[in-house]
Amino acid sequence: MTALGFDEVIVDGLGSVIGRLGDGPVKIVYDSHIDTVDVGDPSSWRTEPFRAVIEGGVLFGRGASDNKAATAAMVHGAALARRLGIDLSDITIYVVGTVQEEDCDGLALEHILTNVLPRPEVVVLGEATDLQVYRGHRGRAEFAVHTRGRAAHASAPERGVNAIYRMAPIVGQIEALNDRLAVDPFLGKGTVVVSKVEAQTPSLNAVPDGCTVYLDRRLTLGESVESARAELEGLPAVQDGRAMVELLRYEGTAYTGETRSIDKHFPTWVTSADHPAVRAGVETGVLALGVRPNVGRWVFSTNGVASAGRLGITTIGFGPANEVWAHSPEDQVPLDHLAPAAAWYAAFPRQFVAASGEGSS
Repeated sequence: MTALGFDEVIVDGLGSVIGRLGDGPVKIVYDSHIDTVDVGDPSSWRTEPFRAVIEGGVLFGRGASDNKAATAAMVHGAALARRLGIDLSDITIYVVGTVQEEDCDGLALEHILTNVLPRPEVVVLGEATDLQVYRGHRGRAEFAVHTRGRAAHASAPERGVNAIYRMAPIVGQIEALNDRLAVDPFLGKGTVVVSKVEAQTPSLNAVPDGCTVYLDRRLTLGESVESARAELEGLPAVQDGRAMVELLRYEGTAYTGETRSIDKHFPTWVTSADHPAVRAGVETGVLALGVRPNVGRWVFSTNGVASAGRLGITTIGFGPANEVWAHSPEDQVPLDHLAPAAAWYAAFPRQFVAASGEGSS
C-alpha cells in the first residue's frame, strides 16, 4: 500500500493492516482478512498448500479464495481509482487486512470500527462471492452440552453412571432437531451440527464421568441465540440426562500480544435488496465487469457479523473466487477474476456516492 501511494498505512493493536486513500467525508471500508485456516491432511492436497501453483488460468494454494485474492484486488483496486483520476475529493477509502477472522469472525473488524476508524457509511467485504454482490448470511452460535456421570471400574459398570450413555440420546435428538429448524426464503435454513465429542474418564478401564458435545448452530432470520439455547434445553433427553447447555466463549491472543474475549455468538444480518449500497454494487458490476451481477448471500459466516450484525453499519460483499473452495484442499481463484475485481473496487466508491446521495454530486 505504501508503494502504491496510499496516504497512510498503519498496523493496529491487534495486528490488522489499515491503508487510507483520500480524506473526504464519505467513508468506505474495504475489508478482507489476511489469516487462513491450516492445511489439514497434507496428503489430500494435489498442490503444495503454501506455494502458489498456476494451472489452466487458476491459482491454487491455501488462502487463494479465502481471502488473499480479495486482499490483493482491494489494495490495487483502491489505488487504481486514484491512478484513473476518479474524483475522490469527497471520499475516504480505508483498505483493511484483518487478522484472526478464522479464529473469531468479526473480532478484529469490530475493534477497528469501534476504536480505530470513524464510523463508515458502508463496509464492503471481500469474502468470495464469485464476482457477484452479496448482502447477508446466517448468523451462528457455538454451544457445548455437558453430561455428568459417576466413575467406576469398567469391570463393574453397574457401579457407575456412564456420562457417554447419558449423552447418546441427546445426540440423536439434536440430529432430529436439525430437521425442524426455521427456513428463510433468502438466507436459507437454520442448522445444528454436532462437531466434536469429548469424554472425561479416569482411565480406559473406567466408566466415564463426563461427556461433552460441541455444536455449530447456524441461525437464520427469526432465530436468536436465546431461542437456539431454549430449543436445546427443551430437548427431553437434555432434561432427562440433567445436561447443561453452555454458550462458548472465545479467548484469544493476537500475534501482537493483545488478548480479547467474546461470547461465541455471531449475529445474523441482511442488507435490504433495494439499499443504495446494493444498487451501487450492481451498477458497479455493470461498469467494471460488463455484465449485471446477481445478488445473493454467503453460506458461511464473515466479518459482517460485526459490521452489520453488531454495529448496524451498512455492509455488502464482493470478491473474486467461489466460496465452495474455502477451507478445502482445492483452495483456488481464477486469475481472470483478479483484474475485474480490482476494477470493481476502483469504481464502487463513486457509484456508492451517486446511489446514496452522500457527498457532492
